[in-house]
Amino acid sequence: MRVITGSARGRKLYEPKDQSVRPTTDMVKEAIFSILQFDVPGRRVLDLFAGTGQLGIEALSRGARECVFVDNSAASLALVRKNLDICGFQGTVVRSDAASFLKRCGKFDLVLMDPPYHAGLYADTLDALFSFDILNEGGIILVESMRGESMPEPVPPYTKGKTYSYGKISLTLYAR
Repeated sequence: MRVITGSARGRKLYEPKDQSVRPTTDMVKEAIFSILQFDVPGRRVLDLFAGTGQLGIEALSRGARECVFVDNSAASLALVRKNLDICGFQGTVVRSDAASFLKRCGKFDLVLMDPPYHAGLYADTLDALFSFDILNEGGIILVESMRGESMPEPVPPYTKGKTYSYGKISLTLYAR
């Protein structure tokens, strides 16, 4: 696991010692940031279900102004902190479940959402994102899921964009 490009290009990131966290593969991470390439610089980013923090760190490496990393696992957040340190980045690291955090988090420009695949968190988390309306105008939510997972329809002012598939993985875009 490494930072693909930007100011921390090539930095190796710490990985979990067990299978409790499923890091995004480099191929999928490259696809994510190809899709978002013009939507990262200068943006306030939320890495929801942060795991190792690699998606938020990639965003920081590519010029994001700020990134908030949220996970409910202390072990995952320890990895996020180590990975931020190794890359020389600052970030806000929050231990919380997604729904509780979203009630009080303020506005973001980009949300990177990669929950555990079989935990049934997609619909409830997206419903919370839409109802708490945490995106600035023009903001984007990118959801990583298992291919074939049904993603909910948004409520206005949100719209559902394209879904991209990469092997067993799908990436679904929502916008405000």
